[in-house]
Amino acid sequence: MDVTVYGPLRSATGEKTVGLEFTGATVSDALAEFTAAYPRATPYLYDGDEVRASVRVSVNGERAPLEAPVSNDAELTLMPAVQGGSTDG
Repeated sequence: MDVTVYGPLRSATGEKTVGLEFTGATVSDALAEFTAAYPRATPYLYDGDEVRASVRVSVNGERAPLEAPVSNDAELTLMPAVQGGSTDG
């Protein structure tokens, strides 16, 4: 599986697109395997044990929910939450 990442996830992977050995069945499984391979990505994708609501995942160019099936030859795109700056002045 090829995984393309955006934003701060690039600092976790070191590259825009990385290969991932995927043995799961769903988008949620793919995220779990991705963070196992790239632990520094975890805080950008998860809040505790839950995937952050603002994380966007696409499979083969189409937005996909976490429960969607995904094959090991799919192209996954991960867009983490965009964190805003402080408004304190």
